[in-house]
Amino acid sequence: MTDKELFDELSYKRENAYEKMSDAEKKDMLGLCDEYREFLDEGKTERECVAKAIEMAEKEGFVNIDDVEKIKCGDKLYKINRGKNILLTVIGSEDIKNGINIVGAHIDSPRLDLKQNPLYESNGMALLKTHYYGGIKKYQWTTIPLSIHGVIYTRDGQKITLCIGENDSDPVFCITDLLPHLAKDQMSKKLADGIEGENLNVLIGGMPIGDDDVKEKVKFGILKILNERYNVTESSFLSAEIEIVPAFKARNIGFDESFIGAYGQDDRVCAFTTLKGIFSVNAPKRTALAILVDKEEIGSEGNTGMLSAFFPMTLAEIIEKLTGKCGVTDYNEVIANSACLSSDVGAALDPNYENVSEKRNASFAGGGIAVMKYTGARGKSSSSDASSEFVYEIGKILDEDGVVWQTGELGKVDQGGGGTIAQYVANLNMDVIDCGVPVLSMHSPFEVTAKSDVYMAYRAYKAFYNGR
Repeated sequence: MTDKELFDELSYKRENAYEKMSDAEKKDMLGLCDEYREFLDEGKTERECVAKAIEMAEKEGFVNIDDVEKIKCGDKLYKINRGKNILLTVIGSEDIKNGINIVGAHIDSPRLDLKQNPLYESNGMALLKTHYYGGIKKYQWTTIPLSIHGVIYTRDGQKITLCIGENDSDPVFCITDLLPHLAKDQMSKKLADGIEGENLNVLIGGMPIGDDDVKEKVKFGILKILNERYNVTESSFLSAEIEIVPAFKARNIGFDESFIGAYGQDDRVCAFTTLKGIFSVNAPKRTALAILVDKEEIGSEGNTGMLSAFFPMTLAEIIEKLTGKCGVTDYNEVIANSACLSSDVGAALDPNYENVSEKRNASFAGGGIAVMKYTGARGKSSSSDASSEFVYEIGKILDEDGVVWQTGELGKVDQGGGGTIAQYVANLNMDVIDCGVPVLSMHSPFEVTAKSDVYMAYRAYKAFYNGR
């Protein structure tokens, strides 16, 4: 063996996932990504994602655990929490006390939420006040087509689901910005201050109606439309939960169509592949479980976030309906022997902004799924930092199944960083590691992923479910 051959054998080399795939795998990848784009278009909010997940799950034979008194090996079950969480499981043949294999993703994404009293008129225009949700660059949300999604209650207590701006026949909405001719002061500000949060006001109308006794004729016109179409009044907004999201569709990117561009890929790319992964599981040895959670972008708090009791309560219900009891010792034994992939996206190295990443430890678009031993910020703050034993075990599973994977971290050490649900799963006393798709333009209205990485994420979660 020559020195070069020995060096090649001993050295770690990144792989390009496209180059490692057979023609049959590329065909499977394209089919999967076509379905993924549809998922993105139909699930732009956490409520819509859960509704879509239920539809997909029931087609795969999953049933609501609330309708089942006892469960057994092979059962496929799901559980819903307030329309914003879904947990799915396939019961394995092994004693559940040996532990379960969990993949967890989040289905909330950065967006604009309507304030509780949002509607006002100014200078002959009707607008809606918003409060941004999650980490956004505010300037990215101006001058793009926006749609309105959410729920609102009528005067007689009926819940109405809104989705306006997604069909070609629908109107869209927007946030205006200054023309460059008059933007001297704005352009001299820091980028973060160029657009203020209180100025992210959505333009929704401009046609005055009514007689001269009506002081706000444009606002009156909007209220009449809302009342006639949905039977709501302005006070209906006080209890409404309405999100403003980009109106454009998921699209293929590039002459070779190798990328997908869409809103909400953080983290719905991992949510979709998590669903497809558990749908591929039949008669597993270890019980397989998938959980899609809300509120990750604002700290995983609340009764639909990963910090809620929804996961441990549902796991206890599964143990009890499977074994006939669930004492503290039973539950603790299951948790301690379980393992989880925190299926959340990573930052792909951007050729336009290489200086914020450390190339040797960055994730590359097209390099396969990114396995991140730790996330967090600077000194690994808000990170669970997986053990050597668990990193090795996951890498071995992926290698044996032919999954192309890479390591990654969220930028240079002192540049910034971010967290995932991994730390909260680890706090339960469970092995966990972040494992997701690298994303370009993360948290923007139009994020970008490589199709090969989407496919490898699906393959990775499937291998994990079946390989432990």
